[in-house]
Amino acid sequence: MSTTDGELGILERRRIEAEIIKPIYEILVRDYGVEKAQGVIEEAVVNSAIEAGKHFAEKEPEGPSLKGFVDLQVLWEKDDALDTDIIASDAEHYDYDVHRCRYAEMYHEMGLGDIGFLLSCNRDAKFIEGYDPNVKLDRTQTIMQGYSHCDFRYTAKDKKTAEDVGTE
Repeated sequence: MSTTDGELGILERRRIEAEIIKPIYEILVRDYGVEKAQGVIEEAVVNSAIEAGKHFAEKEPEGPSLKGFVDLQVLWEKDDALDTDIIASDAEHYDYDVHRCRYAEMYHEMGLGDIGFLLSCNRDAKFIEGYDPNVKLDRTQTIMQGYSHCDFRYTAKDKKTAEDVGTE
């Protein structure tokens, strides 16, 4: 059984979460200001992303890996959520660009464009941190922030090298 069987797509998850977060965010802004409200949302979402990554890692029969992470991407792409071009995909790299992002479209439609990055984009590096600390995400731009595309560059560290650091 795949780790994605029976899983709700991420776009639908984010829509449900955003419907709950929106009124909370509006109250936080009213009572504490935009900066503090965004800080609270960011902290909560970052913590949630790390825990979600750990949850998915626990379901990997042979432990988390870049390949296992790539296999999970169907959840982020479900419901035609992303239009992507894969640039590289091997044991050490998973590089792709997103040219259309329904997450960004959805947040703007919901009136949450100003925190869409916090609700979705900001999760990506933290999710992989929780899923497999041996994988790193480098991204310099997102559609949510107004760029033409998102540039995802995942790199797996050599686990032997990572484990041997400091033992010599």
